[in-house]
Amino acid sequence: MPDLRITRLFDAPRELVYDAWTDPDQLTRWLGPKGFTGSAAIVDARPGGVWRACITAPGGDQHRMRGVYRELDPPARIVFGFSWETEGDLRTETLVTIELADLGGKTEMTFTQTGFPTTEDRDDHHTGWIECFERLAGHLHGKEER
Repeated sequence: MPDLRITRLFDAPRELVYDAWTDPDQLTRWLGPKGFTGSAAIVDARPGGVWRACITAPGGDQHRMRGVYRELDPPARIVFGFSWETEGDLRTETLVTIELADLGGKTEMTFTQTGFPTTEDRDDHHTGWIECFERLAGHLHGKEER
């Protein structure tokens, strides 16, 4: 199965990057590709805890996602399941691992998502995550785009 790996450097301490992933208010500010808005995030950031979020496309279509946290090691590592909800049905679940390395006040994030059924699925997620991480960088610097 094809995997997705993205490494990104953020000019922010890793505690702030970790919090942006686990605080529902922050998550809704940056989650979703460019032009999307986040809403209704629920985060129970503990092993076995559930997270859910909704992103709304510019045309109004809503896309809901969810998963269960498998591992949390603040501020260094987050592992969770990820699946889209479509018409109440869950599509294929993937596994997301986020590793945050402290580089003297900056943070190197290594994002890995495994378990895609097809290369096309992986490539679609790659594009979306790259745009999300651009928005995350803006959020960390107080320059949020809506």
